[in-house]
Amino acid sequence: MSQHTALVLLTAVVIGLIIGGLTYLNRVPAPGAVAAGLLAAGGSVPVLRSLILP
Repeated sequence: MSQHTALVLLTAVVIGLIIGGLTYLNRVPAPGAVAAGLLAAGGSVPVLRSLILP
């Protein structure tokens, strides 16, 4: 795994955790918060891949 891939995936995981945590703190049930975090992490990968140059 290249450093670029590792950085993109790590950043996507951090974004997913933040979004999921904030969603949970907004009194959304845990499964909904997990779904929001997964969606945010997955959706951020293509954007991060184009923003972070190899």
